Amino acid sequence: MTPVLHTERLELTPYRPEDEDAFVALLRHEEVRRWMGQDEVPEQDIRTLFRAILTEVYPRELFDVWGVRYQGTYIGHAEVKKTGNVDGHELITALHPEYWRLGLGTELVHGLLRHAAEGLGLKEAYGMVGAENTPSLEMCRRLGFTHVRDVVGDDGTVTKMMVIPTSAVPARRGTERERSS
Repeated sequence: MTPVLHTERLELTPYRPEDEDAFVALLRHEEVRRWMGQDEVPEQDIRTLFRAILTEVYPRELFDVWGVRYQGTYIGHAEVKKTGNVDGHELITALHPEYWRLGLGTELVHGLLRHAAEGLGLKEAYGMVGAENTPSLEMCRRLGFTHVRDVVGDDGTVTKMMVIPTSAVPARRGTERERSS
C-alpha cells in the first residue's frame, strides 16, 4: 500500500478521486509536458490514466504513486516504480511550474530516496532526465546522481539515464510518527 510521506514542507499522499482535475491540469501543462518528454494527449486519456491509478495501481499494489502537496495545495506528482527504462526502480516527479526554483524538487527527491531505501529496501534509484532539461540535470548532479548513459528516442530526442545510491540521501530528522504528531 502506498504510504503517506512527509518531508519538511511537502506531504505525499495517495491520490483521491477529487485530485483528478488537478492531475489532468498538471499533465496537460505545456512546460510540464515538455520537460517530461510527453506529447499532448487528449484530456480523456489522462483521465483514464488517473482512474487506472485508483482502480488498478493501488488495489493491485503495482507501485507507489502520490499526489504532492505544499501547504495543503496539490502541486505535483511522484512515483517510485520498476520500469522498462532501467534495471531497477525509477523516480518520477513533476511539479507545477509555479513551484519550481523553491527547492521543492530537491526536497521531493530526498523524500522519495528515503522511501526507496527505508520503505522498499532499494540500494539505488534511477532517474530519466531530458538532455535539454538543464535545471533538473543540475539538481541531479547536486544530489549525487551520476550519468549512466544516453537514451535516444525514435524522434532523436536524448534522455539522460541517471543513478544514485539511496544511501546518498541526508538523514531524516525524527521518525514519520514524530514529525506528523
